[in-house]
Amino acid sequence: MANSKELKVTLLKSKFGRLKNHRACVAGLGLRKIRQTVTVVDTPENRGMIDQISYMVSVEEV
Repeated sequence: MANSKELKVTLLKSKFGRLKNHRACVAGLGLRKIRQTVTVVDTPENRGMIDQISYMVSVEEV
């Protein structure tokens, strides 16, 4: 892959009581628990999900 940059995404706030599509973005990124960290490929799709739930997560470039 030419664009093999990765992002470390950490869930900081609870997904309960959030909008349905925001919960879907959390699940789509593979996050389940608060303070869980996952590594995802830096794609426009993943960036879009991260932008939607930016108030719930922290992002670090790897």
